[in-house]
Amino acid sequence: MSEALLRIEKLEVVYQRVITAVQGISMEVPQGAIVALLGTNGAGKSTTLRAVSGFIGLDDARVTEGEIRYRGERIENRAPHRITSLGIALVPERSKVFENLTVAENLEAVVPRAGNRPRLEPVYELFPALARLRRREAGLLSGGERQMLAIGSALACAPELLLVDELSQGLAPLVIEDLMQRLRSIRAAGTTVLLVEQNAQVALEVADYGYVMESGRIVLDGTAERLRDHPDIREFYLGTASGERRSYREVKQYRRSRRWYG
Repeated sequence: MSEALLRIEKLEVVYQRVITAVQGISMEVPQGAIVALLGTNGAGKSTTLRAVSGFIGLDDARVTEGEIRYRGERIENRAPHRITSLGIALVPERSKVFENLTVAENLEAVVPRAGNRPRLEPVYELFPALARLRRREAGLLSGGERQMLAIGSALACAPELLLVDELSQGLAPLVIEDLMQRLRSIRAAGTTVLLVEQNAQVALEVADYGYVMESGRIVLDGTAERLRDHPDIREFYLGTASGERRSYREVKQYRRSRRWYG
């Protein structure tokens, strides 16, 4: 892989000055790659993404130790609009769209600087459905269409690094598969992607490299192929062990200790 576009070193994030949500993690996102940050709900994945994008300040949280470097420049605890101006855009897990605005108005609202216009044609080329729906209010869109609009709004800022938080959440399998293919197209067009996902199965199909996060720590990392073949990933995140499919309830019981915990 190429040189790191984003580098996180020994990052610690604390909420309300007392709750440590991210505990000394380090990771890299190479230029031109799709990197997946995997883990269950509450592992600290979204907090990490919001720390990179600057939005943790809205949650009464702060980076208290470590560094976040983008193209070698430290950006931790900067305001979101300053981070966006560097070429980083976030597709959030929550509050993805302005429901009372049309699709076109949502896309046009994302560029804060006077005199600049969002790049809408590439968005409409990537998501033809949005072009057809450009006059429809976002509140009337389906879940998949809202996710397209959220991604399109981020891409309208022409980012070099796209942060995507829980792309698959609440969506049908065919919609998820289509959106993951769009991530490949986004990467092919020159945008680097950091993807936060609970659904390891779909994330590892498109990612080049992955990190597994639990209880605020990185517990495992490797190429997507290595992670797919790792026995603990297969059992606890992909729901398979020894070639047998297991139910989510069985997987959640954690009937043996994961190897990264000894």
